[in-house]
Amino acid sequence: MKPLAAALAAGLALAASGSAANAQISDDVVKIGVLTDMSSLYADATGKGSVAAVQMAVADYGGKVRGKPVEVVSADHQNKPDVGVAIARNWYDNEKVDAIFDVPTSSVALPISALTREKNKININSGGGSSDLTGIACSPNTVHWTYDTYALSNVAGKAMVKRGEDTWFFVTADYAFGMALQRDAANVVKESGGKVLGEVRHPLNTSDFSSFLLQAQASKAKVVALANAGGDTTNALKQAAEFGLTQSGQKMIALLQEITDTHSLGIQATQGLIVTDAFYWDMNDETRAFSKRFNEKVGHMPTMIQAGLYSATMHYLKAIEAIGSDEALKVMAQMRATPVNDFFAKNGKIRVDGRMVHDMYLFEVKKPSESKGEWDLYKLLATVPGDEAFRPLDKGGCPLVGH
Repeated sequence: MKPLAAALAAGLALAASGSAANAQISDDVVKIGVLTDMSSLYADATGKGSVAAVQMAVADYGGKVRGKPVEVVSADHQNKPDVGVAIARNWYDNEKVDAIFDVPTSSVALPISALTREKNKININSGGGSSDLTGIACSPNTVHWTYDTYALSNVAGKAMVKRGEDTWFFVTADYAFGMALQRDAANVVKESGGKVLGEVRHPLNTSDFSSFLLQAQASKAKVVALANAGGDTTNALKQAAEFGLTQSGQKMIALLQEITDTHSLGIQATQGLIVTDAFYWDMNDETRAFSKRFNEKVGHMPTMIQAGLYSATMHYLKAIEAIGSDEALKVMAQMRATPVNDFFAKNGKIRVDGRMVHDMYLFEVKKPSESKGEWDLYKLLATVPGDEAFRPLDKGGCPLVGH
């Protein structure tokens, strides 16, 4: 090789290695898209608070990872799968978004997870509930961070049946999340020795629950289980109080009840209600410190979904920092290899099916006489270790298990 050609070849090799080193973080920016419900029944539990939680984590991390800026974009999917998928596709194809976070509403969450796999990006779901996200629809590119329908039902169902509340009637939102929640809860009730006496399904975002609640009342079931969320849960609980369901001896259980729902309904209306949650602001000094900052910024205490998003964002950025790359499957491998230890989870772990396993909590809403302040709403009945709360790895039908 002639000296000039050798020098050129050496120069090209150097340039290639240099650009490879620089290209570790693609486009010189890490971009997180928060896809959420800004305007409908899940807006309080997710929405602006979800965006704020991700922004807080990015700011606390220093706004950069490996010297590259971290950007946060957000959008409202309006609880419509076609709208959500169109936004996500545009983010991935044109806006160079690396990861999509939150995605409440399972009918939107499931296709977003599938699209993320197709585009080889990352999806960290905090807001969606269906346990199918880590079951038959599991993906090597998706983490289900905060809760799921299995854990909500498992924790509450076992505890209630054990207390003798062994006949159930379901009032269920008629879409993927509600049906998964009812399915998972009914299985737990039956496995624990209880009986399901009936069910009724209602459209998403219902204002009038009277006909559904009258059927629940007529069933004489000891437990009326709400397999819905957000505004549907609060509307159903308000109307159940008007119909005197609890006064007649039936126990109401909200299988997914956020702290914002309890707060908006008020302690008078919700006292004695059993709630399963992944997070409560008043657990310890760490949870109180984060929640106080969040409250100052957003105007209410964080829901488990919002607290989970802060935790997930930190874990994601630390993984990129550790490996010096934002390449999806490498980041996923690093996240799975690293335990989650923060105010949200102690010794949390991400399994091969994408489930982040951590403790779950069973609460009872305090009586007005027990509450010492506006957000002092819950008393802890039980802490359920993650391995007991979440579905066993081999029981979900995830095709990745065993590979």
